[in-house]
Amino acid sequence: MAMKYLVTWRERPTGSAAEYEAAQKRILSVFAVWDMPESLTFHQFLVRVGEFGGYAVIETDSAEDLQFLCTVFAAFSFTVEPVMDVMDAVAAESRGIEWRDALPTT
Repeated sequence: MAMKYLVTWRERPTGSAAEYEAAQKRILSVFAVWDMPESLTFHQFLVRVGEFGGYAVIETDSAEDLQFLCTVFAAFSFTVEPVMDVMDAVAAESRGIEWRDALPTT
């Protein structure tokens, strides 16, 4: 079953301005030749203005390919959070409340 994930990334700190500039060049050179695994569907792919970092909403049924993505771009620090569409969440929550409300009260 495919899951959606909110992926946030930030550049890892570097030592000097020259190291920072070299890291940016390396990231762009890796990105230029990167082949995205077919199992990853990017619904949103956003960059924060003014820095090397951003957000993506990715759907996949392969946690391994998501781990692969995070490993390819090791210059970034990633946070990966499972998310769901709000209407699916409302349906699940309503089902849970209904079940809970059917319990006997003490």
